[in-house]
Amino acid sequence: MVYQICSQTIMDTTDPSIKFNERGESDYYTNYIETILPNWNTDKKGFTELMKIAEKIKKNSNGRDFDCIIGLSGGLDSSYVAYVAKEIMGLKPLLFHVDAGWNTDKAVGNIEKLCNGLGLDLFTEVINWEEMKDLQVAFLKSQIADQDLPQDYAFFSALYKFARKNKIKYVLTGGNFSTECCREPEEWGGFPGIDTLLVKDIHSKFGKRHLKTFPLVDILTYKLFYRYILGMQIFKPLNLIPYIKVDAEKLLMDKFGWESFQHKHHESRFTRFYEDFWLPRKFGFEKRRAHFSSLILTGQMTRDEALVRISKPELPEEFLQKEFDYVADKLDLTRSELQAIFDGENKTFHDYKNKIKLIGFGAKMMQNLGLEKRLFR
Repeated sequence: MVYQICSQTIMDTTDPSIKFNERGESDYYTNYIETILPNWNTDKKGFTELMKIAEKIKKNSNGRDFDCIIGLSGGLDSSYVAYVAKEIMGLKPLLFHVDAGWNTDKAVGNIEKLCNGLGLDLFTEVINWEEMKDLQVAFLKSQIADQDLPQDYAFFSALYKFARKNKIKYVLTGGNFSTECCREPEEWGGFPGIDTLLVKDIHSKFGKRHLKTFPLVDILTYKLFYRYILGMQIFKPLNLIPYIKVDAEKLLMDKFGWESFQHKHHESRFTRFYEDFWLPRKFGFEKRRAHFSSLILTGQMTRDEALVRISKPELPEEFLQKEFDYVADKLDLTRSELQAIFDGENKTFHDYKNKIKLIGFGAKMMQNLGLEKRLFR
């Protein structure tokens, strides 16, 4: 394939399914202009919808201590949605954090500052580290690009299970168009949803211990059973109000002493290493392309600024090499063992049992129904 880069964003042919029109505009750009923008309301209409959701949640809380739940990582999106829920929507959210063993000190500090500043309760679920470690090493040995799936599985499954157990029907998330309108392609490690068939197949081949307590809720379970049988609903408040990254950071800093991160997902030490070192150097995929392209499309970064920033690593080489040693040591691998995995033959999730066709069908249905606006292939 001849290399090509979008004339409006910095998405390029490292996404093998990208399409360009005669003006050199990618389908990421045209999807944003034609599908997302006309249906995205952050003005009075959006605020009215936001407050309708708030009233609905309050009405159905029945005097409970908490009327909704928010997964809190300490990063910007989840932190800001906690602020919006309490201070703008007037809700009583329970903040829920999953400790998978990779929190940065800054993330831990941000969580504490938000809880204290907003006067909200926090529940922290700590994942069994031996099981977490075993699953992560199994995924590394599988050689697929999707190395953040074990953490994502832990975060989302634990939250859904807790909400179900405690009969909390409403989940608020920091998902948004403003910083995430350009969806990462699945080839870049963006496997959509929790596929228990995939994780069990990989773990059966490379894992060493039984996953007795590790939380796993299959995508079909929470998309169908949790939603339509249990009545659980998920809302994204940040899509209904103006959400500008630098403004949100400043507000959280000024009000709570919250500290910003150099880049998206840097609240997790493993995710930072995976996205800044492992994925671009082993597979040639830069998730920053999608992150920066989202900011370009929403007017928060110029294309020239993004091109300059993407031309060099986000973090210094010396720091990344120290993180390589840290990750190896934490996973009980020697540096040479982790290096051997890094040097191994790359594979994809297609090399293992998975439900991608079924998940893809569901995603297309959601697109056809107008429930998913971002590009999904």
